[in-house]
Amino acid sequence: MVEIITYQEKWLEEFQKIAQEIRVGLGNLAIRIDHIGSTSVLGLAAKDIIDIQITVAVLDDELNFAMEVLGYKQPEGIWRDHCPQTVEFIETEWEKWFFRPPSGQRKTNTHVRVQGRANQRYPLLFRDYLRAHPATTGAYAELKRRLAANLKNIEMYPEVKDPAVDLIYFAAEDWANLTKWQPGSSDA
Repeated sequence: MVEIITYQEKWLEEFQKIAQEIRVGLGNLAIRIDHIGSTSVLGLAAKDIIDIQITVAVLDDELNFAMEVLGYKQPEGIWRDHCPQTVEFIETEWEKWFFRPPSGQRKTNTHVRVQGRANQRYPLLFRDYLRAHPATTGAYAELKRRLAANLKNIEMYPEVKDPAVDLIYFAAEDWANLTKWQPGSSDA
């Protein structure tokens, strides 16, 4: 079951604590660590799972070992992100590593992506667009609530949500071009 709850002010503090631990453990392997996803947008209802993006120069054994030392585990089968339909699919642009949290840590989804790739930019742009557009944020929250309440097969939640997220992403791309948007400094 997917449960969507109201925005929690504690999400930012929880992210910062976890990000600091990651920063210490990864050192220079992490170019930036960002709070992404719905919990990173003030006022947005979300699942009570903090999404973290670690931006790196390369996905390699040294990085994987460092994540394992921190207690993070890679589940099988999550090796890339969803690519929006009208975007040309180039596999390396959507490749990532995904980690579950260490034992005893609150629920997180930790995404490790290579700097400059499409999937590294996507969640930062999406987050910043929602932060700047409260009406879109409200509509997106309502979509998530309705999906969570009405989908009989909850495994389909991301499958149904992804095209809606793409609609927001396309608007965000137009906004980025208009405003000359660039990702700001990292959150940690």
